[in-house]
Amino acid sequence: MIRFEARPEPSRPWVFAAPLLAVGLTLLSGLLLFALLGYDAPAALRAYFVQPLASLYGLSELAVKATPIVLCAVGLALGFRANVWNIGAEGQLTMGAIAGGGVALALYGTPGVWLLPLMGLAGMAGGMAWAAIVALLRTRFHANEILTSLMLVYVAQEILKLLVHGP
Repeated sequence: MIRFEARPEPSRPWVFAAPLLAVGLTLLSGLLLFALLGYDAPAALRAYFVQPLASLYGLSELAVKATPIVLCAVGLALGFRANVWNIGAEGQLTMGAIAGGGVALALYGTPGVWLLPLMGLAGMAGGMAWAAIVALLRTRFHANEILTSLMLVYVAQEILKLLVHGP
């Protein structure tokens, strides 16, 4: 019978080879997928991976789109290190954006350098309040935080739709 055993320490060559292998297999599968769909595969991959880095505008757009994802990843990494599984970062980001945007709308036309930091604090408070719902359900009712945080993502998206489009 085959039995898997954990190594006492990671293999030094595979620490470097595993990410390179993952990137190589991703590029290979992307080339294959685009070719099977009838597209020019190298041009498609160039559009995804090279063109966003080829201009200052592309780099700024990349930073705009990557910043919320990186912030969510840092917050999730802290929770995962504490053995807390939070799958609802998207909902917390959404509610934080609603709270920060609400401050901006409430203080529209008010001058001051304090407005942007206040919006940031409101965004943090909104996201933390949304995460506190999950924490309350976990501590008070022993609800699974994975399921509740994931379901609250849907609720946050529906609240955003309500605010954008109306009832």
